[in-house]
Amino acid sequence: MRSPVNRHRLWQVAVDAALIALAWVASWYVRFEGDSRPVYYDRYLEWDVVLLVVGIMLPVFVAFGFYNRWWRYVSTQDMWGVLRGVSAAVIAAFLVFTLLDFHPASVPRGIWIVDLLLLLAFVMGVRLLARTIIERPAARSIVARGKELLIVGAGDAAQLILREMLRNPAVGYTPIGLVDDDPRKKNLRLHGVRVLGTSDELPELLRERKPDELLIAIPSASGDVRERIVQVARAANVPVKTLPALNELITGDLNLTGQIRPVEVEDLLGREPVEVDLPSIAGYLAGEVVLVTGAGGSIGSELCRQIARMQPTRLVLVDNGEPGLFEIERELVDERDFHATAAVLADAGNATKLRQVFEKYRPAVVFHAAAYKHVPLMESNPLEAVRNNTLVTRTVADIAVEFGAKRFVLVSTDKAVNAKTVMGQSKALCEWIVESWGHRDDTTTKFCGVRFGNVLGSSGSVIPIFRKQIARGGPVTVTHAEMTRFFMTIPEAVQLIIQAGAIGGRGQVYVLDMGEPVKITDLADTMIRLSGKEPGRDIAIEFVGARPGEKLHEELWSETETVSPSTHAAIMLVTRPPIDQQWLEAELDDLAHLVEAGETLELIGRLNTMCAAPRRNGVLAGDGAGAAEAAPASERV
Repeated sequence: MRSPVNRHRLWQVAVDAALIALAWVASWYVRFEGDSRPVYYDRYLEWDVVLLVVGIMLPVFVAFGFYNRWWRYVSTQDMWGVLRGVSAAVIAAFLVFTLLDFHPASVPRGIWIVDLLLLLAFVMGVRLLARTIIERPAARSIVARGKELLIVGAGDAAQLILREMLRNPAVGYTPIGLVDDDPRKKNLRLHGVRVLGTSDELPELLRERKPDELLIAIPSASGDVRERIVQVARAANVPVKTLPALNELITGDLNLTGQIRPVEVEDLLGREPVEVDLPSIAGYLAGEVVLVTGAGGSIGSELCRQIARMQPTRLVLVDNGEPGLFEIERELVDERDFHATAAVLADAGNATKLRQVFEKYRPAVVFHAAAYKHVPLMESNPLEAVRNNTLVTRTVADIAVEFGAKRFVLVSTDKAVNAKTVMGQSKALCEWIVESWGHRDDTTTKFCGVRFGNVLGSSGSVIPIFRKQIARGGPVTVTHAEMTRFFMTIPEAVQLIIQAGAIGGRGQVYVLDMGEPVKITDLADTMIRLSGKEPGRDIAIEFVGARPGEKLHEELWSETETVSPSTHAAIMLVTRPPIDQQWLEAELDDLAHLVEAGETLELIGRLNTMCAAPRRNGVLAGDGAGAAEAAPASERV
């Protein structure tokens, strides 16, 4: 039994065959204005010749992909394809007639021109007619109206949304107008819906039109733009919804009406979409085996999603947490149809197991995202912080070099700068390991680290915590009234991590452009208001005091580091005197012994000593002579 898709394609082929025959016959009558006397008719309008024309042109249509799409979804691009395909088909018929000695000179040249024009009109016309009939709004849509919707934006996303809403009343929306800042679009109509004005006129439009909801249909809109629209809508007591940002639309399901959702605080903190140099990324990931540690975590799982789009030959997922590893493997295979995955349930610090993984898969690129990241928890568990963050990084880096990996990219944190907490100190040592390996001349593996601040929506971050507190009715707990943090979306951070992997190679540490720091009290206020409540009246904000070692303001680099631009506008290069390799190896050995022996207090003291005065080029950091003699990383590339 034929599937519905195959039956549909056969039906399309049959219609085109009839159109080819009709155009061929009609071209003769058009050329001779219906005169029945020309001698050509008896020769060229016989069924065998008509079938020959159909037999020549239909394979050309197939070759040009005419039947790879349903007519109901025909687009402008498809119409250009029809033009190319029909032209090629007519040329093919002319050549075949010539080779079969039909004496093409006896076929008037005008026939071929008329046949081209008629066939083009027939083929395009039937496709447009099919789409028009299928997309015609149902009769009930005239009566049954959904929520009245005012749409901000009159671009491609708005067009797709409008078409779906008008075609399918079950969506539950009735668009009543558009708002766009391009003054040339005012009073123009998109699918019959008029552009009413610009965003400056939005307060007045909301008062006059009184929509049930407002939709922000600008995926590329910055957080500032979205926040301004939300404030206007809140003043008019109109609920606001939005489409996802561009990176979400690109990596997710393009069912736009299914992605209409309430505005979240992540939308307001977002910035202009990051432009990524995809050719350079694909150049070092495509066709390679890539290994990601911490693959089930917030950053690791997004790394896997984006790397899979670059088509590596295999993506090896390493994590010691079963639920997260299971979820990302299932998503890649079942939802994203990327089957070249290998999920390995293992502790990346297990050198024996990790060597087996490297022996089996031979990864060319390693992204090391496995780490413990929660500051208070690591303060209570310093042995695990050093073991899982510092010593595991050392193990993965050593084995990557041992098996000849081409690149090693460390995911670091702004808490490694002037580190005062155990978590920050353990990650600072991770950067030193990468720096140390990157400056060695006895390895071909390229090393780099990428440092950035908080990512929106990651597990255990402030936004999910605030969201739960608001859902419970408060209070929302903030550590300090003046505390600020840098924020970046997970997809944006991961794009830049992958980009940094393309440009780094000699132990450099890169810092991502995190934008302006966000005041945590402002973040709490915004989230409470987005929930439809008022801060202080409906939900209280309580200040509970900073936790041990917690800074009021995070830093992305220290005073002893020099920051310079890289080849990417959103990635900055941090340079500093290189770490003393022998000193670092000896210190790491001592830390490993302390972890094994369970010497917590001595371990904390050693961490404080190391981070307060790291030894660089054989001298303590801060020694003027040593700093002057040390070559910055940028000069060693």
